[in-house]
Amino acid sequence: MASHIEDYALLSDMSTAALVSREGSVDWFCAPRFDSEASFAALLGDEDHGRWLLAPKASLGADAAPAGEDFSLTGEISEGEEPYARVVERFYGENSFVLHTVWTTHAGSVRVTDFMPLMGRTEIVRRVEGLAGEVTMHQDLRMRFSYGRTRPWSTRYEGAPDPATGYSDPADGMVVALAGPDALVFRGDPLPEATQSPEGTLTWEFPISAGQVRDYTLTYFASHRNPPPALDIHDALNRTVAHWSEWSDQYQDPSLPAPASTGSIPASTSAFSAVDAAGPDSGAISLGSVPADGAEGEDPRLAGYREARTRSLLVIRALMNRETGGLVAAPTTSLPEVVGGERNWDHRFCWLRDVAHAVEIAVEHGHEREAAQLRNWLLRAIANDPSDLHNVYGLAGESDDFERHVGFLPGYEGSRPVRRGIGPASQLQGDAMGRLMSTFERLRRLGFAEDHLSWPIQQALLNSAVGHVGEEDQGIWETHGETQVYTHSQAMLWAALDAGVRAVQIHGMPGAAEAWAAARDRLSEQIWAHGYSAELNSFVQVYGGDTVDASLLHIAQVGFVAYDDPRMLGTAERIERELGAGHGLIYRYRNADGLDGIEGQDNPHLGSSLWLAEQNIRAGRVEHGRAILDAVLERANDVGLLSTEYSVRNERMTGNFPQSLAHIALVSAVDALL
Repeated sequence: MASHIEDYALLSDMSTAALVSREGSVDWFCAPRFDSEASFAALLGDEDHGRWLLAPKASLGADAAPAGEDFSLTGEISEGEEPYARVVERFYGENSFVLHTVWTTHAGSVRVTDFMPLMGRTEIVRRVEGLAGEVTMHQDLRMRFSYGRTRPWSTRYEGAPDPATGYSDPADGMVVALAGPDALVFRGDPLPEATQSPEGTLTWEFPISAGQVRDYTLTYFASHRNPPPALDIHDALNRTVAHWSEWSDQYQDPSLPAPASTGSIPASTSAFSAVDAAGPDSGAISLGSVPADGAEGEDPRLAGYREARTRSLLVIRALMNRETGGLVAAPTTSLPEVVGGERNWDHRFCWLRDVAHAVEIAVEHGHEREAAQLRNWLLRAIANDPSDLHNVYGLAGESDDFERHVGFLPGYEGSRPVRRGIGPASQLQGDAMGRLMSTFERLRRLGFAEDHLSWPIQQALLNSAVGHVGEEDQGIWETHGETQVYTHSQAMLWAALDAGVRAVQIHGMPGAAEAWAAARDRLSEQIWAHGYSAELNSFVQVYGGDTVDASLLHIAQVGFVAYDDPRMLGTAERIERELGAGHGLIYRYRNADGLDGIEGQDNPHLGSSLWLAEQNIRAGRVEHGRAILDAVLERANDVGLLSTEYSVRNERMTGNFPQSLAHIALVSAVDALL
């Protein structure tokens, strides 16, 4: 059975990702891309759907060690003593996704280091180091393809014999599992006994003593090619840490003076930027350079906020595809928003609004090359057809709205269906246009120039926006119910048209500014007439309605009103009062009468809660906003990751994990505070 969502940690090579549980099981792994079919799918089923468990033997079904118990260093169990094992520490190496897990057992202790090398191949590395005593480790590797449906044929190969001894070097041995177009090669010492079977399952144990190190690797490759050569683990680990550090060192704290803009986003979109050459006086700081206690006289809580922002920035980068620049909403599919229900979606796709917001985040924090990748991905995706904009695209900008059900998977804790693909991809959502154009306008204000492609595509998008004024849609929440005129969608269309007018009037771009201005002003009148209630002193979810939803918090973000405008303050107060779930969290909306087409209410939404925190902070209600921010941070897991939603009643994360929208919203809220 899969672990609770909050028990997982993320590994990433910026092309795909894996989730490893606190118990040492890699239960989710898609290769070679985020959206590929899973090789490990135990997350949505059981161990027979694919996993890689590496943990002390004593942890299998054993109780945790008693609190404060000292482990023995003898490897012997006293009479009456029961074996035990527990995780005493789990953390990422500074500013990276190199995961360290320290186990204590009755016989000793070990550290397991998990990472995915940033070296252009799809690989998981697991290193076991003996710290004290002697610990018997257990491995259970179940290699699968096609979400666990396909069991590959596995064969063990010995290395070539040494001419001097006639014996093979164990380090040269490998197990190859292949089926159709896919293959995996497993290496390590010791390997399990020789096998030739259609099972793809390997289970064995090995001892490790203090000072010993054992390395294991699992590498994906196309089956028509030869297995890639063995990796130099020490070199791979050093290079991976260096790559993450190189990226982190470009960090710019928005609260410090920013270096002057170069005037254009860099043309290069390589996965890593060069280390900032401006030197220590440029205002750029290392992601991990904030002292634990903060600056002298500074509120000690600020260091914690900076640390959370740092990890969120790293999550955003980890969920970007290093080749295409596409940012997935999450690396998982069908983790339920309500456990046991049907609110299960595939988030291994790129939402325009998330990618656009991430562009701004990247620029504001000194990552201009990543901003270029994200911006260029947006332009390629929009170029599918600016007049028929989708809200979701594939990793490379593909336009695919075909949703499939993976019927043989039982789902996370029985939550079905398990989905592959995104059905609402082709829904028109006016808010996507607004976020896109607001982002491009923000870049222009910062001094970044348009190019031969970017402005013509924006013109086409703006001309299309004029035709959608007052149009019904499914809204930002992609409801499955009736279409309506959502106030948020119309406000974002207003923002798109306003950005177009500014581009012409302020930045000198060519375009139909008069037509866009007329449509913008008409929209403004409609929003005030139908999307705002003077009686309730708040904006409303749909034209003519009287309910609110969390998307209305974006209205101030795009400049339709000021954050401290009494009408915006009234809206925020209603949202908190009517959507509040207690404990500082809010729902996206109240699903009264099945508004979204699905029975029942989902759980409180972490991204929406962070929007509310930012609104309060920017409106001057700093301490109240801080309290909401703290409430969300308390729900992050032990390595700083956030899911889509959180069940207050059951005190557990729900929804896909980790979710880029939540981490983007966290960065924005912390930026507002600091």
